[in-house]
This record gives sequence, structure tokens and C-alpha cells, in this order.
Amino acid sequence: MAAFRKAIELGATGIEIDVQIAKDGTIVIIHDESLKRTTGDPRLVKDVDYEEMKALDAGSWFAPEFAGEPIPALEQLLQLLADTKITLNIELKNGVILYPDIERRTIELVRAYNMADRVIISSFNHYSLAVCKAIDPDIRTGILYMEGLFEPWSYAKTVKADALHAYKYAILPEWVAEAAECGIAYHPFTVNEQHEMEKLVAIGVAGIITDYPDRLAAILKAKGAGGE
Repeated sequence: MAAFRKAIELGATGIEIDVQIAKDGTIVIIHDESLKRTTGDPRLVKDVDYEEMKALDAGSWFAPEFAGEPIPALEQLLQLLADTKITLNIELKNGVILYPDIERRTIELVRAYNMADRVIISSFNHYSLAVCKAIDPDIRTGILYMEGLFEPWSYAKTVKADALHAYKYAILPEWVAEAAECGIAYHPFTVNEQHEMEKLVAIGVAGIITDYPDRLAAILKAKGAGGE
């Protein structure tokens, strides 16, 4: 949660997270399928109840000042963002472990906080994105992928996705333009260098996923000040 509060402080207009499901059914925010890297606990997320999981120290690995920082539940972040205008990109981490019903559970929780209009659900598991659209045709979805797909905007339509969450090198200016003509937005990841941000903003991507929202905010502010 400290990271999310910092993102808001740095001017982020959106927050990207990864979600998985604890043993007791709680949707939790964590990248790895295992708790090992961030807490030292060798067990998998799916094998630990959230009451036990949230007592683990998930902050010390990053820096001493974050000692005791717990693994948050998705609901905690929804509570934090409910009264803001911030967009939330929820990546379903269901490629290695196929969490039963993660799509419906996530969408129902988002709707409980009236956040559906500010959420986009993404995944490398494109079958899962199709399931999301079957559950709720209005929920926005984004296809995550690493390599160059042939006419990805056409492919996006096969799963009724709204956006392409492409690795930053899998994008060309003409692709961005053609996707936009088809109503498909590009949201490249993970873009941290200023020159990369400037290039992608110039070719018209709809959003950028970055670890440094303050850098991107400064570029966008300068662009606006220049009348472009």
C-alpha cells in the first residue's frame, strides 16, 4: 500500500497491479506465484490463508524503512482509490496457476466499489480476457504480450479486447495509428527512460505503464505547455 500511496503522490493517473487468490479465496495483490522472493516464505500464494499471509513482512526485501509492510488485498486498494479519478489496471496472474473463477470474483469486487468505469483487466492469458467479456461485456480488457503480433488490433477483436498492453519494443508508429483507427488503444510496458517515454507519447500511445510516473507527468506537462 505504501507503493500505491507514493504513486498517487507522484502524480500517477493510473496504477497497475497483479492479483492472485489466497487459499481462503481472498484476492491479493502480488506478482509472484510464490511468497519466497518478497517475504522469505517458500509457500505458494494459493496455499496460504490471507489472515496468515498479511502477517508476513513483504517490505524489508525492498528497503529497511518498509519493514513490516504487508501483502495487500485487492479490496484495500479499491477502498483507497474509490474516491479518486485514478485508473486501475488489474493484471490477472493466471498463466502458471489457473485460479478458479478469478475473472468473476475480480469483476464483482470492482463493481462493489463502483470502479468498473475506471478499471481495465489485463492478462497474458487471453482466454481469461474472453471470459471477462463473457461475464461483463462492458468491462475493459487489455491483451498483454511480449513479441510482435501480426495485426494485433485484429486479434484483439477476437477476444473483444479494448487495448494492447505490448512490451515497449513491440510497437511501431504505424501500428499505433492503425490500432487507433480500429478503436484499439496501445498501453506499452514497462517504459522508464525519458527518451522512450517521449518517443511513445509522440507516436500517440493512449497510455504508458512505468515505474516512474513523475517522469512521465513532467513530460506530459511540458508537452501541454508547448501547445502540442
